[in-house]
Amino acid sequence: MIHKTVIMHESAVIESNVEMGPYTIIGPDTTIKSGTKIHGQSVIEYAEIGADCEIFNFSSIGKRPQDLKYKGEKTKVIVGDGTTIRECVTINRGTAAARQTVLGKNCLVMSCAHIAHDCVIGDGVIVGYATGMAGHVEIDDYVILSASVGVHQFCKIGKSAIIGAGAMVSMDIIPYVMAHGDRATLAGLNIIGLKRMKIKLSEIKDIKNAYKTLFMSKLTLKDAMLKLEESVSPYVVDITTFIKNSKRGITRNK
Repeated sequence: MIHKTVIMHESAVIESNVEMGPYTIIGPDTTIKSGTKIHGQSVIEYAEIGADCEIFNFSSIGKRPQDLKYKGEKTKVIVGDGTTIRECVTINRGTAAARQTVLGKNCLVMSCAHIAHDCVIGDGVIVGYATGMAGHVEIDDYVILSASVGVHQFCKIGKSAIIGAGAMVSMDIIPYVMAHGDRATLAGLNIIGLKRMKIKLSEIKDIKNAYKTLFMSKLTLKDAMLKLEESVSPYVVDITTFIKNSKRGITRNK
């Protein structure tokens, strides 16, 4: 059901079984796929919204980026299937740098969170209440960002990491770890998350040994990486590859 007060741009493409609440505004170049429900007074433009999503009241998706370099280029937001976006969330469209802001499938973005231009967020990510990420942030699959987390522009957070409430993330965070504090530091492995992923205990042991080699031995990072290159564990390879590709440098423990 589309409420009679909805305002919709003529270029919008709305598939079957989409619901829209009162006073919703659908702007230009917007596609909304089947089964999605949009609660009242949301604003969506320059966006591709996947199937079976739910977008709650007063959300703003696809408005122009908060970047002084933006000069009106045609960019967009992409939201994957099955994602839930709660009240008062803001997701800005991309800039000329990447041309799109991407939010993956089956994510949960809690109330009052902000996702800035050119961010890329993987599948199954949880973004907590009032958490904000600056432009060009990359969040891998199944990351959990707790409430009131701040993520600096261009930071990357590896898969299945969990970031504690109020953390200020200013450097990259490797996969499978916990981090908290201002500025964020590592606090061990996300063991609960690893078990939820049904990773074997022997493989969790491999990840623990890699963590100890990197952060609890007396080896330099270079020497620790050389030692870890001997590992055939795909999870250790995830960690070493992440570190090799890091441009901001990695977050460490205290």
